[in-house]
Amino acid sequence: MSNSPYKLASDFQPAGDQPQAIETLCEGLDAGKRFQVLEGVTGSGKTFTMANLIRHWGGPTLIISHNKTLAAQLYAEMKQFLPENAVSYFVSYFDYYQPEAYIPTTDTFIDKDSSINEEIERLRLAATNALLNRRDVVIIASVSCIYGLGSPEDYQNMLIHLQVGGEVDRDLFLEKLVAIQYTRNEMEKSPGTFRVRGDTVELYPSYNEEGVRISFWGNEIERIQRFDPLTGDALENFTEIHISPARHFVTPYKKVEDALGDIERDMENRVAEFEKDGKYLEAQRIRMRTEYDLELLKEMGFCNGVENYSRYLTGRKQGDRPFTLLDYFREDFLTIVDESHVSLPQIRGMYNGDLARKSVLVEHGFRLPSALDNRPLAFDEFMQCTGQMLFVSATPADLEVEMSGGVTVPQVIRPTGLVDPEVEIRPLSGQIDDVMHEIREHADRKQRVLVTTLTKKTAEDLSAYLEALDLRTKYLHSDIDAIERVEIIRALRKGEFDCLIGINLLREGLDIPEVALVAILDADKEGFLRSHTSLIQTAGRAARHLDGKVILYADKITDAMQALLDTTEKRRKVQLAYNQEHNITPRQIVKEIQDSLAVLKTAEDVEEQMVAESGGSYDVKEVLREMESEMVEAANSLEYERAAMLRDQIAELRTALPTEAGSVKKMKGKKPFKYPKGGRKK
Repeated sequence: MSNSPYKLASDFQPAGDQPQAIETLCEGLDAGKRFQVLEGVTGSGKTFTMANLIRHWGGPTLIISHNKTLAAQLYAEMKQFLPENAVSYFVSYFDYYQPEAYIPTTDTFIDKDSSINEEIERLRLAATNALLNRRDVVIIASVSCIYGLGSPEDYQNMLIHLQVGGEVDRDLFLEKLVAIQYTRNEMEKSPGTFRVRGDTVELYPSYNEEGVRISFWGNEIERIQRFDPLTGDALENFTEIHISPARHFVTPYKKVEDALGDIERDMENRVAEFEKDGKYLEAQRIRMRTEYDLELLKEMGFCNGVENYSRYLTGRKQGDRPFTLLDYFREDFLTIVDESHVSLPQIRGMYNGDLARKSVLVEHGFRLPSALDNRPLAFDEFMQCTGQMLFVSATPADLEVEMSGGVTVPQVIRPTGLVDPEVEIRPLSGQIDDVMHEIREHADRKQRVLVTTLTKKTAEDLSAYLEALDLRTKYLHSDIDAIERVEIIRALRKGEFDCLIGINLLREGLDIPEVALVAILDADKEGFLRSHTSLIQTAGRAARHLDGKVILYADKITDAMQALLDTTEKRRKVQLAYNQEHNITPRQIVKEIQDSLAVLKTAEDVEEQMVAESGGSYDVKEVLREMESEMVEAANSLEYERAAMLRDQIAELRTALPTEAGSVKKMKGKKPFKYPKGGRKK
């Protein structure tokens, strides 16, 4: 598309069967095909094909992945392919989440508990902000995109528009900031806060790392600037700006007032139902909990679990689907479902699981029936919200193939000429000793190894056992938070350790070209983790290396293993024939290690920067940002002595601000403050 707003940046052109795949998919888009399937093998450049398709499409695009780790990888790759466009990341912002639940058999109520990752929340807000202000938007999301998000109409109506030369009452402007969930804070420069300096208001948006400075002359806006929150230096002048709400769940107070009466009426009806059935405990419970929430909503406009009243606050009727990220797209958008054989079943299963848990809460008086409307989309609702869709997988399931009319677009040839790895079967007896031998051999050749187990406990125990034998290993599974998972994978690629042990997180889409061996323990234990789809996907992790090999430890050949052997052999024949016909010599993939979501440095990283040897250099601004965050965290935890030490150190470090690019002033021979034993809290 010649007038596409997307600018594709790449050092290479489509190769192998990529050109045919891209052309066929683009023709399908132009013909208005609702569903298409790209059957692309691991390492064939599916992401590059997707980027070319997005450029041809020219409009907003949603890419859905089934886990945060793969979403982070796609995010980094798309930012590299489309550097001038708005590529955003939207996944669940919970590092830890325990939903509210009740177990009737033991009369146990489990209260909601969660830990929010502020950086991911900022990225989520940046995604919706981009959708409201741009057309060239690509959002990489997990299945959290089908969960309730608040009304996009309220969100957009509460935008604050400012223009240089415009007349705005400053006090009214501050009131509007508070109404869209910003808080006044004269000390801490954290996202979602603002402070006032005479005729100047400094705002720290939740969706941006930089601040916005608005200067008034009376009621006239004299200047609008983007500035560095650390140094205060102006970075750019604006003629106008739109300020988005600090949170997704924002509601005009008039709507909150109207909702209070509806909530109270439904509470009385529910109490009457319980009392009629002789359930006096449940009646008392729902009255106490709801009245408490009503008081908080009335006085503060917010309460714990406010999402359970979202139907009232957004004006929806009982049973209506919730607003989600999909509603923030203001025009037709393209939906790409990556690893669709896993992502689609995950989307389908979200609704029923959520309904089962909340039905118990409603039945026993812990929540009003309105809580049932705070839910993920049902599968049919999700499909109704989307337009044209592309399903991407090396092993597409029957569902997506059937929706596309039984036609798939193949992408089997790798641009590098690499062929599918050879598969070898070895006996179960002595599998751990054999794996240890393979890890050592590959480590000597500077190659990485992936080992898959059947349980989290086995992955952890095996990692500890191998580490005790001086093998450099780590484990990876779903209990590790999103950003740490990305950091572990980056560390593996950088050679900080040699072997990564995990379960199904190692299967789909992890792009680690340094991996030369995939070892699958207990390969003949039939089940989901050893199905033919899982085995094919797992084996694909070795397909990006010139010496790629897969070892299956098994005493018998299951149907799933045989399917892997047959599929691999079939693909190898096609790939080898193509290489021979075109005189292609396979070459190793060399891929830059992306920063991705490595935005939160650990205390150890900061310390290493600060105690650099004399003559070395470090980024003082980054150090100061980390130390300020550490100081606030210490103060909030009532660790005032540590906070005071950090405060003094920050004051001294400010004298070491850069004097020229890449160098800093020396710190008068003093070593910077070292964090107390245990480091910063994580």
